Amino acid sequence: MLTQIKFGTSGWRAVMAEEFTFANVRRAVTGIARYVLSQKPAGARVIVGRDPRFLGETFCSMAAEVLSAHGINPLLIAEAAPTPAIAYAVIQTKADGAINFTASHNPPEYNGIKFSTPDGCPALPEVTRKIEAEILAADEAKSRTPQGSGATPEKLDPKPIYVKRLKEIIDLSAIKKAGLKVVFDPMWGAARGYSDELLRDAEISVASVHNFRDVLFGGHAPEPDDHLLEDLRHKMREMGAHIGIATDGDADRFGIVDRDGTFLQPNLVIALLFDYLVESRGWKNGVAKSVATTNFINALAKKHGVSLYETPVGFKYIGELIMQDKIAIGGEESAGLSIRHHVPEKDGVLAGLLCCEMIACKKKSMGEILSDLRNQVGSYYPRRDNFRLTPEVKQKFTEKLGVDPKEFSGRKVREVVRTDGLKLLFEDGAWVCYRLSGTEPVVRVYTEARDEAGLEKLNSAAKQWIFE
Repeated sequence: MLTQIKFGTSGWRAVMAEEFTFANVRRAVTGIARYVLSQKPAGARVIVGRDPRFLGETFCSMAAEVLSAHGINPLLIAEAAPTPAIAYAVIQTKADGAINFTASHNPPEYNGIKFSTPDGCPALPEVTRKIEAEILAADEAKSRTPQGSGATPEKLDPKPIYVKRLKEIIDLSAIKKAGLKVVFDPMWGAARGYSDELLRDAEISVASVHNFRDVLFGGHAPEPDDHLLEDLRHKMREMGAHIGIATDGDADRFGIVDRDGTFLQPNLVIALLFDYLVESRGWKNGVAKSVATTNFINALAKKHGVSLYETPVGFKYIGELIMQDKIAIGGEESAGLSIRHHVPEKDGVLAGLLCCEMIACKKKSMGEILSDLRNQVGSYYPRRDNFRLTPEVKQKFTEKLGVDPKEFSGRKVREVVRTDGLKLLFEDGAWVCYRLSGTEPVVRVYTEARDEAGLEKLNSAAKQWIFE
């Protein structure tokens, strides 16, 4: 029986040699090729890229062959490239989409396929549903790969145009003038040679760690999270750095470490950069965040008098707002953001560089800037936890999620939000949000309170509510 290939919020991901096999990759790319041809029957061009994972080059070659056989011209990227660089290349080359072999921040045994549409945006659900349908149609027809033009793949290097764009966005002269010292951790991933080279070329003091290819990513997931950034901290102490910036496997996510070694939660980084962009660029067209992202952003939107958009989880929804120029910045608590006049895709490289510019221009640490903002609009303490569920508990909890509760652990529920999952807002400004994973027996629980003691209490109640 053939594996059902399902595209989630960030494409299709699976464990290599289990579901992510050569045969299934061919099926997935065939579905994408058929979809592209349904949109553009002749003359289509699709970019093929990857992160540094095992067999990435082989998968890219296979994809190019399948596209070529369908009469689609492949634009093949030789080296590992950041997801945002591939997205920018789609826009600049006017390609008809991009196939990106990456499992992002997932552990090294995983690989995946992200498909971007001609606007550089991650494929929306209506597109991925059509691709899944095309995969099934090809399976049922037992169709062999057609013999199309057999065009030789055209080589593409997305780095020069993407780096040029970053130089237009970031005030590198301000960073240099401030004498900033930066440490960069690409986590063995696709951003190697991007953030560090860009800073070095601008004569900014920068050092890096994990700046070589390792398909095992040091033996763990290439995720720029607090507990995986000790080597970055060590290098920062060694050189007396003002900031540490990190990216994940495909460089669409970021991690920021302050000069004292404190890890800044992505929720807080997005809020700080939103405030900074309004102040430094004068952009007041709006801000977007996922339903699971901090209400610190809501408070800042009110402070600046700008529109707030709360989206389902999945950056494609924020990407749509960027393309419509409705927002100055959009972000998700899972460490993804992008800004106005840039790619409608998460950009971890951009996020780190913007943080460098912000502390250089404000002449303050990230922590000091955060403290200033908390004094203006109040404090927000967000948290996220994942809980595994047995089949019985999952079934019972799924039924529970279908009902709007009036009360939650002795608290009156002020508002129920169903943008994505179940979100309960309380009178004191605290909230809890539950989202069931579509791929594993896990519930994601997001909580936020106005002080740390309140967060502990709310988090305990949130966990109890799942299993009671």
